[in-house]
Amino acid sequence: MSLVAPVLWRRLDLPGHEAARLERLGAGWRLAGTAVLAHDGQPCRLDYEVRCDESWRTRSTTVRGWIGERTVAITLAAGAGGVWHRDGCEQGAVAGCLDVDLGFSPATNLLPIRRLGLAVGERSPVRAAWLRFPSLALEPLDQTYHRLAERSWRYESATGFAVILEVDETGMVIDYPPAWRRAAGRGLRAGP
Repeated sequence: MSLVAPVLWRRLDLPGHEAARLERLGAGWRLAGTAVLAHDGQPCRLDYEVRCDESWRTRSTTVRGWIGERTVAITLAAGAGGVWHRDGCEQGAVAGCLDVDLGFSPATNLLPIRRLGLAVGERSPVRAAWLRFPSLALEPLDQTYHRLAERSWRYESATGFAVILEVDETGMVIDYPPAWRRAAGRGLRAGP
């Protein structure tokens, strides 16, 4: 039996929604979803799947869909020793990253939150393999996660962006101002 956590977010700063689902798989986790939104007046649909090991380290990521008229088909793989590949080509710039950060989604904040397991008051630096949106360039992004309360985290990135994230008991984002707010979903439940 797998554990399942489905969620639906509403985009606050432009038209859009995202539905995602976290599932327990044998010795790891699967985070999959679809973001449908508008960017610069162009419709976008991005389907993604992130697979993590039991310690919440990203092992593979796929992103498929479109941004306006541009087709998107990306496969990322993180192997032993922190070596990342994009569509089969080594990505030295993100070597050593443990997490993927999908720039179009609040879902991947879950990964370092779960992996770090910080106590209230603790903080930790993270270097993520950031898939920027809308360019979809892959680059390292230095971040800091600071656990403020049981379900409240301060997230900061090297871009200068900082936000207080409210999360549920799974670590899934409830509120990510000014861009996302959960519209439906509630924690883990037993799946089929």
